[in-house]
Amino acid sequence: MSCPICEKRKPKRFCPAKVESICAVCCGREREVTIDCPSDCPHLMHARRYEEEHPKELAREEILFADVEIPPQMIRARQPVVSGLGFTVLKFARDNAALADADVLAAVTPLAEAYRTLGSGIYYEKPPEAPLAHALYAALAAFLEDVKKQEAERSGFPSLKDAEIFLLLVFLWRVGKHRTNGRPRSRAFLDFLRAQYPPSAEIQKETPKIIVP
Repeated sequence: MSCPICEKRKPKRFCPAKVESICAVCCGREREVTIDCPSDCPHLMHARRYEEEHPKELAREEILFADVEIPPQMIRARQPVVSGLGFTVLKFARDNAALADADVLAAVTPLAEAYRTLGSGIYYEKPPEAPLAHALYAALAAFLEDVKKQEAERSGFPSLKDAEIFLLLVFLWRVGKHRTNGRPRSRAFLDFLRAQYPPSAEIQKETPKIIVP
């Protein structure tokens, strides 16, 4: 028998995504590229540990709004909003299994740009065209507007400024860019987010129940 992908080498690794064995070369080359790997795949987990131990430095041009400095004290003060953004991403991922890290970054980038312009008194919005990223963009925008509304109802005026939201979104993007491995189907950032929250029915699909007659 030969590997079902390359049809050359011997299949030596079981691939849970393809439910069959493939060769080690194709596993490494196609992982999270053409193969939609589940997060609990042992080969994927091993690769992620290696990547965490050997992080790649991002070039300045790869960093969103590289000139923008984010005050650590502001992130601490607005931790509930940061947590809410992550929770919104995870709830969306629960209902959209195809969501990948790239979709999250594609949604956060134009939303950050929109709030950057709002902070300067100009309204400019250009949501992403890709369906998943567009839908997540809308979910994150709705969450942020709800936060502003709730704060305004409690205090009489919104204390969360658009300029602050811009910085929080840039922070979320940078964490995501740092955590993802850049492969098209990578969910390393999404799995990192899941590890930050306690188990919750809101962000986990209910396990189907087997009814025994």
